[in-house]
Amino acid sequence: MQNIVTDRLILRNFAATDAAGLLEYTANPRVNCFMDHQMSTLEEAAAEVEKRSKDDSHIAVCLKDSNEIIGELFGMTEGHDPDSDSDSKSNPKSKSDSDTYSVGWNFNGRFEGKGYASESARAFMEYLFMEQGIRRIYAYVEDDNFRSQKLCEKLGMRREGLFLEFISFVKNEDGTPKYENTYQYAILKKEWLAQQATAK
Repeated sequence: MQNIVTDRLILRNFAATDAAGLLEYTANPRVNCFMDHQMSTLEEAAAEVEKRSKDDSHIAVCLKDSNEIIGELFGMTEGHDPDSDSDSKSNPKSKSDSDTYSVGWNFNGRFEGKGYASESARAFMEYLFMEQGIRRIYAYVEDDNFRSQKLCEKLGMRREGLFLEFISFVKNEDGTPKYENTYQYAILKKEWLAQQATAK
């Protein structure tokens, strides 16, 4: 993808130099939805970075001044198969005709409270709406992930509904799946445009 530059950040494809930074925030996931992506060695992180460097659905969020990775944004259009062997070095709509895009984020807790998540997500949303022709953006957030709920609301997204026992990422102590209650947030391009006009 093309680099997206904000006041303090650069959004870009993953690079080999991101392995240590990726390991830092994936070694101890702060929410259950990232448990499947937990890494414990630099070798694992290096292999994952190599894979992600060819995949526009994972975007490294880096400090502009140092190029240090502080987290990531990710997403895909509805109907996109993330395990497809087809080339993903293309625009988000190339995998399907859908104009609906799901987004998510995962940030290093060391950089929390500085507004980096909202700064990067706002820039990514603008890119999707204005450059890629996306009509609707949505996000799934577990009901106990208050940081992400607050971020969605800060981005102007609506809470559309609550899915009870929607998905399982971890197991209970007795080995049975622990199902997460999950909110869906969303925003339409026309809503986003109205918000931008009001903010000016």
